[in-house]
Amino acid sequence: MDLGLKGKKAIVTGGTRGIGRAIVERLAVEGCDVALCARNADEVDAAVEAVQKLGSHCVGNSVDVTHAADLNSWVADVAGELGGIDILIPNVSALAVSNEEKSWVAGFDTDIMGSFRAVEAALPHLEKSTCGAIVLIASTAALEVYLGPRPYNSMKAALVAYGKGLSRDLAPKGMRANVVSPGSIYFDDGVWGDAKRNSPDLYSTMLDRNPMGRMGRPEEVANAVVFLASPAASFITGANLVVDGALTQRIQY
Repeated sequence: MDLGLKGKKAIVTGGTRGIGRAIVERLAVEGCDVALCARNADEVDAAVEAVQKLGSHCVGNSVDVTHAADLNSWVADVAGELGGIDILIPNVSALAVSNEEKSWVAGFDTDIMGSFRAVEAALPHLEKSTCGAIVLIASTAALEVYLGPRPYNSMKAALVAYGKGLSRDLAPKGMRANVVSPGSIYFDDGVWGDAKRNSPDLYSTMLDRNPMGRMGRPEEVANAVVFLASPAASFITGANLVVDGALTQRIQY
């Protein structure tokens, strides 16, 4: 299936590893020019070099999305270097899980405000696109009670609501906004990779919750994200696409 992405310009925040990296690589394979950012400059450089080997024009920089001025400047620079922006995928998360004030503040500033800042910076450029699209990354932790009151759960739930609101606001302008909510996704240097090594009981418990008998892979989430970002999904907006291998038990109408 041709997703219609060849020559499109995309931005992914948090694009050096895990789900973000898989999204960048899938966009590149589909023919997009891609810009990525993360805080670690060495990881950004390594990711850009690897993605360029896929045949895509890829640029990147070290950016902390909690610093509004730096993020705004980077998005403007990317729009100039790539010749516009068609797709925005804010992917950065603080992964704030401890129930203490500093954790709630970190989650809000990174997950919510980091996404909001990226959207606001990119909107003037997305408005000039013929297929402007935003895909926010939430989580199934937003959809069911999971491990008690954690900032991560609440921040991801807020992103689902934010995405729906964006979709209604942007539709008359010809732009789309959707959300993808991954379930438990395994990669070696991710949360569940760390748990497998250091908290095997927790890892085993979570693995057992997955009806498919395994956790998901970053590329499986990336496939969903890139589809929603593409012109092939031109009449889909305001959706929250759950990618969880039947992990959640809620009925989604």
